[in-house]
Amino acid sequence: MLREVAEYPNSFVDLSPGQERIEAGRYTLCLERSLLAATVQRQRFAPDELDDVLAEVRGRLRERGRHVTQWEVGSAAQPADLVNRLLERGLVHDDEPMATAVALDAAPPPPPAGLTARRIETFEEFRAAKEVQWEAFRTPRERILDDRRRLPEDWEQASARLMHGVWDGAELICAGTCAPTPFGLALFGGATRRAARGRGAYRALISARWQEAERVGVPALVTQAGAMSRPILERLGFAAIGRVDMLVDDFGAAGAT
Repeated sequence: MLREVAEYPNSFVDLSPGQERIEAGRYTLCLERSLLAATVQRQRFAPDELDDVLAEVRGRLRERGRHVTQWEVGSAAQPADLVNRLLERGLVHDDEPMATAVALDAAPPPPPAGLTARRIETFEEFRAAKEVQWEAFRTPRERILDDRRRLPEDWEQASARLMHGVWDGAELICAGTCAPTPFGLALFGGATRRAARGRGAYRALISARWQEAERVGVPALVTQAGAMSRPILERLGFAAIGRVDMLVDDFGAAGAT
């Protein structure tokens, strides 16, 4: 189960207002509040069902005014060659085409001296933390405008307060969100300002999240590690336990049906 949570964290965390999760039997569809954010996860169906599943997913999304989704295909997805079959049907690799599912089940190294890592406590800190994430991940302008419009409402949600920041003096330089599952704390969006990298901020962030995991009684951390974060996480004790291929289906594009 730890591998499956690490590969598909959105399928296991509690939903916040405005989010939706559809357990369809053959797959799980996770919908964020933004119309630009949806993922198909936990695929398990016969090869000859793919076209039906693809049409069903697109239909569900069109009903909700959406035209794009990401398929996250984990190491145990069925059919086993699902990635190639999806590519044959017009899906494309995401900008980062693969992530490694990783987990930590022992305390990480302590944070470096001089940095302060703790929960985000005010709306102003929350807004600054989001700015860190947008910059670090080079978030498209359209998505930033959509997210910025909803910041006050997002802050009112309990999940927004499961966000941690790292400060170097008065400057917020690193931030990340987390959410408890029955098997461990799922990590999302850990990011450091490009100009502040190399100071140990990400290590401080992981330490704060481990303390959060112990506080809620699930002493394990799981996440999807990209090419940039995987070496850092491995140095902090995370172990690779799976992989996830990332594909995009923009069925609003010409020719998609």
